[in-house]
Amino acid sequence: MSLKSFALFAAFFLVPVSEVATGPAGSVFDPPATGWVEGTVTHADEGRPLSGAQVTVMSAGGLAVGSGQTNASGRYRIENVPVGVHEVSVRLVGFDPEIRQATVEDGAGTVADFALQETAIRLDGVTVTAKLIFAPQLNPAAAAAFAMRPLDRESYAYIEENGFRRVSSAPLSTFSIDVDRASYANVRRFLNDGARPPIDAVRIEEMINYFPYDEAQPSAEHPFAVETEVWSAPWQPRHRLVRIGLHAPSVDLGELPPSNLVFLLDVSGSMHSRDKLPLVKKSLQLLVEELRPEDRVAIVVYAGAAGLVLPSTPGNERKKILSAIEQLEAGGTTAGGAGLKLAYKVVRENYIDGGNNRVILATDGDFNVGPSSDGEMVRLIEKERESGSFLTVLGFGTGNLQDSKMEQIADHGNGNFHYIDGLLEAKKSLVEEMGGTLFTVAKDVKIQVEFNPERVAGYRLVGYENRLLADEDFNDDTKDAGEMGQGHAVTALYEVVPAGLEVPGAGSVDDLRYQPSEDPAESETPSEFDGELLHVKVRYKEPNGTESRLLARNVWDQEATPSADFRFASAVAGFGMLLRDSEHSGALTLEEVIGLAEEGRGDDPRGYRGEFIRLVEATRDLRLLDEADDDLDPR
Repeated sequence: MSLKSFALFAAFFLVPVSEVATGPAGSVFDPPATGWVEGTVTHADEGRPLSGAQVTVMSAGGLAVGSGQTNASGRYRIENVPVGVHEVSVRLVGFDPEIRQATVEDGAGTVADFALQETAIRLDGVTVTAKLIFAPQLNPAAAAAFAMRPLDRESYAYIEENGFRRVSSAPLSTFSIDVDRASYANVRRFLNDGARPPIDAVRIEEMINYFPYDEAQPSAEHPFAVETEVWSAPWQPRHRLVRIGLHAPSVDLGELPPSNLVFLLDVSGSMHSRDKLPLVKKSLQLLVEELRPEDRVAIVVYAGAAGLVLPSTPGNERKKILSAIEQLEAGGTTAGGAGLKLAYKVVRENYIDGGNNRVILATDGDFNVGPSSDGEMVRLIEKERESGSFLTVLGFGTGNLQDSKMEQIADHGNGNFHYIDGLLEAKKSLVEEMGGTLFTVAKDVKIQVEFNPERVAGYRLVGYENRLLADEDFNDDTKDAGEMGQGHAVTALYEVVPAGLEVPGAGSVDDLRYQPSEDPAESETPSEFDGELLHVKVRYKEPNGTESRLLARNVWDQEATPSADFRFASAVAGFGMLLRDSEHSGALTLEEVIGLAEEGRGDDPRGYRGEFIRLVEATRDLRLLDEADDDLDPR
């Protein structure tokens, strides 16, 4: 049974027997006597409606029998409430909670209006003292139904897949590295639910880079190593496939510099469901357990307002930190801009020279108060990153996931983006790969590849569509690019068309008047670069540096037996192309992807590659690629 089917089963059939009313004949199958509670929530002093307020109906025994949120007009309606006297509570961050009694009659509605007073919160730009309340627990049926909300507001940026380019007109290819892993975890979430993911949710480079690869030891001069391999492309054997790998070695966490962390947590009403704020709290608890005495943590929350609920606290005061996390609850609108400003202010005030100064933002990405457009958010983040602070974005939840907004925030904030779909992913991102997620060894990392026209007619970069740079940006140290963390592995794949073959989709052009001919046979003198396929250059800055450093190496036109890592990365790329319905996937099949992945499985101590193989098998067995899922494709 799929997860989706199980949730539906739970929502409709797993209601406790004690909650089912009996009829005159004593049958437990008689429908219960119910009514509904409705009303309006307003600001007590201003009279304006309050949206996003959490309304909960509690039975006399303290069990939540219904829950909902106010809409933009401040109205709510909670149906299927059992007949009887109940307590109705309203909670909204920044306001005092209110509780009142309501009597529900069979088949009738009861009105319960609320006028909330603002909490006595003193906001001096940094410190907020607020009353913290524990959220009531929903019964299993209500919780399952709440988790099954439709995927109606998820947002993904349009991706136009890279096509082939002719070397004669575009000999250089330049892009920023990408160490985000969010796309793979999000794609996995869709597939585990038995659904094909939206095409634009599939970012192939993030899928490839989700997996750990064998580490190469860098020289003493640079913080990471560069590796290359050449093989035939599995989906088009006449073409070459070139792998460029960057590897930053892992180190013992005890050797890492001290951390100055600010948890910036979205506690708005949209974060109420169990795959959001409750999972955020459990995820951060895992990270807190890894902190050392020299590390520090502060907690900033935002909903209707932004505030500091925990000042910067030493990492060994775990009980204090965990208590502050545990007491958080969701309710209210999302003042994301105010939260970001406050979080960066706290980072600056507790800045550690030579340390890891970082904001960790946990949200579903729904910023709708204050700076809300992507452009405003990007400008805010770009301004704040000049302070020397880095950013990690953790995305949570379904139905409201603003993937495109979170990716932009991370990309422009010297940061990385992860999607957390469960505690196992939280452990991978925040514990097992803590160094790569939280500790930067190089920033503004760019790659530029120059192709030898005597060997290459055309090429295509697989993925990285939203990381492309102008060729002149490579030497421009003012241009932002990706960051690389401790233990990170970055892989880029180029599909290369050998000289003499037609470049797919590139069309034909006349010979250029002022440039050498494309035909290598017309060259009268041998080239001093004969045998070179391409030349790779990498630029990067030290974490606190302003001037870039350069690595370079040649790649020869010689195929060799591919490593297990190369085979596996090729399998992931092929699967991504099939999920995207790519025109470049050729005759590749899911069976061939599985075969490639099995050949590249290698040493898989944590089972990540095995899990990938099972996902591809499930996609095949459920026939998820047999027909397009237009409802999930935002285009």
